[in-house]
Amino acid sequence: MEIGVKEAAGLLDMSEKTIYRWVREQILPVYRINDQYRFNRSELLEWATSRRIKVSPEIFQEAQHSKTPLPTLVDALKVGGIFYRVGGGDKPSVLQSIVDILNLPEEVDRGFLYQVLMARESLGSTGIGDGIAIPHVRNPVVLHVSKPSMTLCFLEQTINFGAIDGQPVGTLFMLISPTVRAHLHMLSRLSFILQNKDFKTALKEQASREDLMKMLSLAEAALPALNSTPPEASPDHN
Repeated sequence: MEIGVKEAAGLLDMSEKTIYRWVREQILPVYRINDQYRFNRSELLEWATSRRIKVSPEIFQEAQHSKTPLPTLVDALKVGGIFYRVGGGDKPSVLQSIVDILNLPEEVDRGFLYQVLMARESLGSTGIGDGIAIPHVRNPVVLHVSKPSMTLCFLEQTINFGAIDGQPVGTLFMLISPTVRAHLHMLSRLSFILQNKDFKTALKEQASREDLMKMLSLAEAALPALNSTPPEASPDHN
């Protein structure tokens, strides 16, 4: 998940000069390892999404070259589901409410999931602006789930989530993934789709499940094609 300046510039569709300037200005989330700047791919995607920076479509090419199929967001949302009027008056209680309703295998420790979600929030809010947050665990592999899911939750009341724009959050996308690769895949596609005006309008209106699925499908159809899997390809269990 760690990438260098050149890869970060490619992901954000910016020049390396701009990346170095943002590093100097302490705008980008960055680490310095052995006198080299390193970036966490997931953190960069979150950062770009929160600032409405469209990442380069090249981010999808890695998935297309792999033999392991990745789900559409529509498929992931069908697994995770859409929930309305989710309770909670603050971030901890809202996250607990969401953890309680998630469609998860019985063997997943929901108490542990809640703890790692809160630990992730302590590093910085996953509120990306416009009343939306994308809570997720920092290392998705620890959950041992078999398939990616995306759960969409509309809160009964908006709450202070520490979002970058200061707006209260009322809409949350919870990403659950079996691998880092699948997590990056969903996060990158979601960052693109949240730029779609029609889908954003459907979210603000808290449209019906049927309408939300329809709008998500239309928005996702405009993204670079998903990888196709040869019939003989075997699943990747890493």
